[in-house]
Amino acid sequence: MRGGERAALPAPRASARRVPGSATGTGQGSIPDVRRPSPGMLDVARTAGVSVGTVSNVLNNPAKVAPPTREKVEAAIAALGFVRNGVARSLKAGRSTTIGFVLIDLTNSFFLDMVRGAEEVANEAGMNLLLANADMNPVKEQTFLDLFEEERVAGILLTPRPLADEEGPRPAAAGVPRVHLNDPTAGAEVCSVTTDNVHGGYLAARHLIDTGRRRLLFAGGDQLDPVRQRYEGALRAVGETNGAVTLERLPTEWVRPPDGRRVAETILARTVGERPDAVLAGADLLALGLVQALSVDGRLRIPDDIAVIGYDNNRTAWDSLIPISTLDQAGEEMGRTAASLLLEEVRGAEDHVHRSVRLQPFLVPRESTVGR
Repeated sequence: MRGGERAALPAPRASARRVPGSATGTGQGSIPDVRRPSPGMLDVARTAGVSVGTVSNVLNNPAKVAPPTREKVEAAIAALGFVRNGVARSLKAGRSTTIGFVLIDLTNSFFLDMVRGAEEVANEAGMNLLLANADMNPVKEQTFLDLFEEERVAGILLTPRPLADEEGPRPAAAGVPRVHLNDPTAGAEVCSVTTDNVHGGYLAARHLIDTGRRRLLFAGGDQLDPVRQRYEGALRAVGETNGAVTLERLPTEWVRPPDGRRVAETILARTVGERPDAVLAGADLLALGLVQALSVDGRLRIPDDIAVIGYDNNRTAWDSLIPISTLDQAGEEMGRTAASLLLEEVRGAEDHVHRSVRLQPFLVPRESTVGR
């Protein structure tokens, strides 16, 4: 059943939300935009009747200032609307205490696991982690990268979107250290952390084969390099069966629940003899949509009639009505490793060299393939 590939219906595009920016005009014809300068530390000091050094201590070392004096300074700050200039403060100190993290998709808990791991390492180093959701949108991704670079963050963690064939190489960071996560195509100019997606795809297909499945279908987005590698691993496992097992590929637009529901519609539209007895989904969210649609329809029982395995160990897979088998990518460990590499480069370690770290996924069998 390795017949021609069947293209799923395209998913609706995610709408991009405009990133707020500073407005310089008033929108009132030729009327100029006249604004007062923002209050500074000197203004706060004059209002509170203290020295600039005392204001600085209130902002940076409040324990050194007597409570009555601190209260006067805080009252002056509130009255004037003083906001400290974080960029200027970072420049004066010679370094920033902020790491920017641009995520491809904040709705996927696999990426949130990365954030948890990275935040743990950042906090231990006295750094702050600032998140931005690119939402799979190229304009948003570049906007956030430009913003972080302009704000002179200490470094950037990035789970990049896949580049289209007509696009050139991704623009290099403008002097800001950067580490890529879940990016098999990352070049030697940056550090990167990935998992072995080929091996993960092999483990997923091998699990289905070992549980007696013989007609496998791989569903996933062709434009995503990790998903393509998982298919490569599944092919390897099927190849070891000497023709006893078949593998069909069904491309999807992305790997979100609506894509999974469209895969279910494709399967249900086939005759009994044409249907697969197992589906290897390129990601857990895709598997979730598939399981939801099949469960609502009711004609195919999971896993009796059709087994389903996902990829990522996404938290939504744990909470599915039918818990979904999956491959765990060690997202938190990926985040910790990436943040450690970034901090090493930020601190200017003499022995730092750009390198790629590849972690090993592991199988997590659940009800969707092995039953209760």
